Amino acid sequence: MIKQSYDVAVIGGGHAGCEAAAASARMGVNTALFTHKIETIGEMSCNPAIGGLGKGHLVREIDALDGVMGVVADKSGIQFRLLNRSRGPAVQGPRTQSDRALYKQHMQKILLNYKNLEVIADPIIKFLFEGDKVIGFVCQSGKEIRTKQLILTTGTFLNGLIHIGETQIPAGRYDEKPSTGLSEQLAKFKMQIGRLKTGTPPRLDGSTINYDDLEMQPADDDHYYFSFLTNKIDNKQIKCGMTYTNNEVHKIISDNISRSAMYSGNIKGVGPRYCPS
Repeated sequence: MIKQSYDVAVIGGGHAGCEAAAASARMGVNTALFTHKIETIGEMSCNPAIGGLGKGHLVREIDALDGVMGVVADKSGIQFRLLNRSRGPAVQGPRTQSDRALYKQHMQKILLNYKNLEVIADPIIKFLFEGDKVIGFVCQSGKEIRTKQLILTTGTFLNGLIHIGETQIPAGRYDEKPSTGLSEQLAKFKMQIGRLKTGTPPRLDGSTINYDDLEMQPADDDHYYFSFLTNKIDNKQIKCGMTYTNNEVHKIISDNISRSAMYSGNIKGVGPRYCPS
């Protein structure tokens, strides 16, 4: 049975929510992680990679603070590389391509067995206030939960909207419902509400690719682990196939770029620097 109160409640089971819930539980306080579905905790929504330039050191800092991402990245990694290896150490960045299924499998296993942490699949539909302070929330099931501290790690789910070409779909991510109504409640108390703008590149069906014509990039032989607890990698390392655009591809893009949500005026926000899809 779901308890009625917690010291800390975390809403959202993405990367940030997993770390927040685990950190709170490690501190010895009664913690709950609320999410839409337990099966999507740790879901790698876009690029299935951990680390990279400007981010690899951050994962190791999380690990130094006893976080879980580094451990899970090492357990699920299928291609480890140290980027910018030919340059100085200040601009090098460890990165792994992860197996999507393995990553969330290991993350869920860790969190579901974490001491002081209860994981609950029950979407939040309304916050509860006492004056100008949030003291709890109501779940979709009707349960009323009280909490001393509330941590929101909702990512793209608050009033989430997906653009696929000229089509707009209300969603937190593809095929998952957004969380609606919560942003409006927070805005009443003059909390600043922003929108995360991400860009997902087109996906190719692997069975349609002729890998013989691609430039193959192997994993590094000397693996650079993300966790100080990792001694070896058990997963088979795979090669990455690289290809390049040509004039024909450029013409298709230029002829249809006005249909892209980023260039049609449907999206006002500035997205990640290297994700202009």
